[in-house]
Amino acid sequence: MAEKEEARVGVFICHCGTNIAGSIDIMDAVEYAKTIPNVAYADQYQYMCSTPGQGKIVEAIKEHNLTGIVVAACSPRLHEPTFRVATKEGGLNPFRFEMANIREQNSWVHMHDKESATAKAKDAIKIAVAKAALLEDLIPKSVPVEHAALVVGAGVGGIQASLDLASAGIKTYLIEKWPTVGGRMSQLDKTFPTLDCSQCILTPKMVDVGRHPNIELMTYCEIEKVEGYIGNFDITIRKKARGVLSPDEATARGIVGGGCNGCGDCAEVCPVIKPNPFEMGMAPRKAIYIYHAQVMPLLYTVDFDACVKCGLCVDACGDKKAIDLEMEDEFITLKIGTAIIATGYNLMPIENKREWGYKQFDNVITGLEFERLICASGPTGGHLIRPSDGETPKSVGFILCAGSRDNTGNGKPYCSRFCCMYSLKHAHQIMEKIPGTKVYLFYMDIRSFGKMYEEFYYRIQSEGAKFIRGRVANVLEDPQTRNLYVRAEDTLLGRPVEVECDLVVLAAAVQPVDEEDVIRKHFGVSKSQDGWMLEAHPKLNPCGTTTAGVFLAGVCQGPKDIPDTVAQAEGAASAASIPIHIGQVELEPYFAQCMEELCAGCGMCIDLCPYQALALVDRSDGSGRKVMSVTEAKCKGCGTCGGFCPGGAIKMQHFTSPQIHAQIDAFLCGGEQ
Repeated sequence: MAEKEEARVGVFICHCGTNIAGSIDIMDAVEYAKTIPNVAYADQYQYMCSTPGQGKIVEAIKEHNLTGIVVAACSPRLHEPTFRVATKEGGLNPFRFEMANIREQNSWVHMHDKESATAKAKDAIKIAVAKAALLEDLIPKSVPVEHAALVVGAGVGGIQASLDLASAGIKTYLIEKWPTVGGRMSQLDKTFPTLDCSQCILTPKMVDVGRHPNIELMTYCEIEKVEGYIGNFDITIRKKARGVLSPDEATARGIVGGGCNGCGDCAEVCPVIKPNPFEMGMAPRKAIYIYHAQVMPLLYTVDFDACVKCGLCVDACGDKKAIDLEMEDEFITLKIGTAIIATGYNLMPIENKREWGYKQFDNVITGLEFERLICASGPTGGHLIRPSDGETPKSVGFILCAGSRDNTGNGKPYCSRFCCMYSLKHAHQIMEKIPGTKVYLFYMDIRSFGKMYEEFYYRIQSEGAKFIRGRVANVLEDPQTRNLYVRAEDTLLGRPVEVECDLVVLAAAVQPVDEEDVIRKHFGVSKSQDGWMLEAHPKLNPCGTTTAGVFLAGVCQGPKDIPDTVAQAEGAASAASIPIHIGQVELEPYFAQCMEELCAGCGMCIDLCPYQALALVDRSDGSGRKVMSVTEAKCKGCGTCGGFCPGGAIKMQHFTSPQIHAQIDAFLCGGEQ
């Protein structure tokens, strides 16, 4: 753009059906736009994002020799890329475009005051024109992309994403903090609504990730540090000391034919007994252990927090020499192009809801504890018993929404989605395994949202489960019989009820894993008000994040069942593979620039940058003085550095100080131009 070039801005106002036109006088806004300085053309259309609407922009640029475009419509988050393309097709640089949001920020919130909404729309258009008149040509930059991907979390979502990436020919690192893959799904007995065996479905996939040539499985590892940007991430992995060598590790140490073969001789002689977290603490494990028989990889792990280093396991291992009690953590750096976070979920600490008696009464358990008790590979061999006395329960109560949809201080305001369905599944399993058992489900609303879910709900009704609609007030215990009394309101009958149960199962709310905040901050991912990782767009980009090259899969993004988790994992894998296969990625040119002649080299901006995009380097004139330099691929154009710089040495492209000042002046000048 020549320095003296006259600004000629085109303004296009969208009706968006009645979303905008129902609250704003479009024709009045168009006529007003024609009076704004630097506006050479103004028009309107029913749907500006449609092909005819974009065609209007292309034709107007050519016919009226426009130098900038303003579209007054919806959120730029939704359609800015669309209108950039139209601007480019008209012959302008695509960044000579500005959007005025007159839908989300105006018509939708002022629908009952058309006069005021129209006046506000005029202001928004005037402000956008002021900036568009000063926009400059910007050129996106491209960076190469490493032909490798990282998946954090090896539950069913992480497994599926890894297999998809690897099958697309991409080197994939699958990181799991626990000693085995499988996640929460490996703890389940059956899956709803088909009642397939969970391990029968999952174990083949667990085996596949262990033997796929493009997958490097890194269990018992954690993310220590993340540096870099899309296409060029440097990931530091903490490989925790396992205390046990794999056959490959033994070979690398020169131990021929050595390494762990999963025989279990070491665990048999170990004198230390600990609760097994995989069995929800209802079964023991040793200080050297595997969680269950289907672990992948089949390697024992030493719990160094519990190990007394007596050496009995070393003697039992013999010639395999697989145990190293002096092993220490290692740090490994990986170079990757894109990453997928699939860290799953935890149950909320339901013991905080003291009215239901969890951890006060032995016979109040959670849904996951029920899964382990009913599972054939669980601590009781699939025999459902009361924890207090080992007796078979003859009446079982299920409390749904235990902590979910609860706006009190120690509850969760959101629906955990899959609790209704797994409680229905549990009811079926009890009635199937223990004929004659009375089953009561205390519910607020049954949310059977998926394919064949509603039919499954009707099936459980027909099998004899009793449904009581109403919140449970409290659960009390008879200290003699250890039976439980569930007190609730039956809203359908309009009266309180009290039901005696041998066992009570809580469908506890789910929440993000404890480490999620750490991982989220490593990758620069935002979180929602509920604590879940925040997607780039809830509808149009549910797998992406605001950090380019980082994607989400599974429950870390919000509660979802297994089919939805797998579907999102496949979507995330597809999105993560695109820049890798292209080989390079184009970055939006909204990055900071340092004007060397103004920079004092104070370095105060460096620590302020949330993306670690700034550094001090020698000036280009060879004077030896330091100036700030921007790693453009890391910079997100947030403006923190530019807003702080005391010397005004930092220019924020597309958001320059003159552009922002012009917008402020346009708003404050008052009245129509």
